[in-house]
Amino acid sequence: MAGAGEDESAPPPPSALLDQKPMEETAAAAGKLTRLEHEHGAPDETSFRMEDLPAEVQPVIMSQLPLKEAVRTSIVSRSWRMLWTFHSDLCFDGPTPNDLDSDTDDEFAGQDSTKMKRAKFIETVNSVIQQHSGIGINKFSVRCGMHKEYTDHLDRWIGFATSSKAKIIHFNLKKIYQPFEFHHFPLEALDSQGCSFVQSLFLASVSIKPNSVISGFTILRRLVLEFVKILGDFPGLLAKCSGLEDLEIIGCYGVDNLIVPHKLDKLQHLLIAGMDIQMVEFHATDLAHFEYKGRVIPIVLHGCSKLEKATMKFNGTKALAHTFTAVPSILSVKTLHLQAFISKYAQKLPARQQGMFLHLRHMTCQLIVNSNDPNGDNGILQLANCLDVAPRLETLHLHMLCAISSSFSSGEVAGMRRHDHLKTVFMSGFRCYKAQIELACCILRNASVLEQLIIEPRITDKVWAGDCSEWNTDLGEILPGVCEWAQVTSEHFRKVISVVGASHHTTEASLAQQDEGSLQHHH
Repeated sequence: MAGAGEDESAPPPPSALLDQKPMEETAAAAGKLTRLEHEHGAPDETSFRMEDLPAEVQPVIMSQLPLKEAVRTSIVSRSWRMLWTFHSDLCFDGPTPNDLDSDTDDEFAGQDSTKMKRAKFIETVNSVIQQHSGIGINKFSVRCGMHKEYTDHLDRWIGFATSSKAKIIHFNLKKIYQPFEFHHFPLEALDSQGCSFVQSLFLASVSIKPNSVISGFTILRRLVLEFVKILGDFPGLLAKCSGLEDLEIIGCYGVDNLIVPHKLDKLQHLLIAGMDIQMVEFHATDLAHFEYKGRVIPIVLHGCSKLEKATMKFNGTKALAHTFTAVPSILSVKTLHLQAFISKYAQKLPARQQGMFLHLRHMTCQLIVNSNDPNGDNGILQLANCLDVAPRLETLHLHMLCAISSSFSSGEVAGMRRHDHLKTVFMSGFRCYKAQIELACCILRNASVLEQLIIEPRITDKVWAGDCSEWNTDLGEILPGVCEWAQVTSEHFRKVISVVGASHHTTEASLAQQDEGSLQHHH
């Protein structure tokens, strides 16, 4: 490398990266670079210059800045002009569908704005990869709404990423229209260098044609596919990923099943979501976290003795029963997160089940209760049976959303056996509906070591990932009744009940603070 050689004939930095921020911010970036220089141990700060460092160290320092800042900083000194061309992380974020939709309400003006933004983005990427040295690339990332008509540019960018042997390759071609026209990502290009170099591969809104002949994935650690059209032998491709630790497959299509007969002994995290498949079957002895989001299907995980966490979000009304009765592979987990629908048509849990979650310590349940009369809905009481099969459970988080519909749920009231390990229970969406009260009392009655029951009437955005304001319009009317119930029930069961959102943020009613006369009065 020529280091910081003062090459006056060197081409100027890409203009698209220079005209977006004022010179004051460029000077600030230069100041940051100076501080980075000092952090690398200059013997005499008054006489130290970037050029005094070894040539191989200079781009390492420059790479501590984001690419845009590194390019802008290069205009501060002629001797720094070429340093940015050895930047290790080339990340390009172009216009996304959301950005383009919000440009203007005028359809034709919006189309012109879209074309201009995309043209500028393409010019920027092409200019950078043309001037970059192609040496020492750690990450190459493109995130932009691109269509099949830009194939030449996309192929050029993919070629640069593979020829420079980037360790991390991300291509997210956010689709704007024509969802079935995908740009083909040539996996075989990752074989063209004669050795494996990719450690992380993220692909979105592209098509791939995997086959067992491709061998450029032997050191691949992470593979993420989002809305990818899979046309070839996907299990055969995974067989070549002997070092794979993280596999995420989201909204992809082209495969009927995810049955992988080959062992993935280093796989630790597996996420499958939004797939129209009939079955999931994997051999992964090191698997620690399994996530599935989709319709109810058979799931078989062989040899997963190290599995500690499972996230199950089945569609439909069989979700709760299926999670606890039909997925024996997750019986060994310590943490379980599930989402289920409760309705008139929901499949009920048997009172006594065969499998036991003997290692389960922490469980989070998101329950959507479909009923036109929440007070008449006893469907959530089958959660008591879930606690029976998890005798060592210590914490339970139960988030309830009662959605009004035309159906009516009338499940049978379930009992609960004595529980000697459950210490903390949190229930959000608690509105003192009949079934909620019965479940809470069932827990208070049978959890012998329960330290605290925390209830929150609010339905929170963090849990349900959306705007829940419409569900919380009547909190002012609900809260006093919830607090009164908490006070009386706390005294009755001699347990602490906290109401989140009451005066002083939390109202605690503890029998330890009440005299015997007050207790007898409430009884």
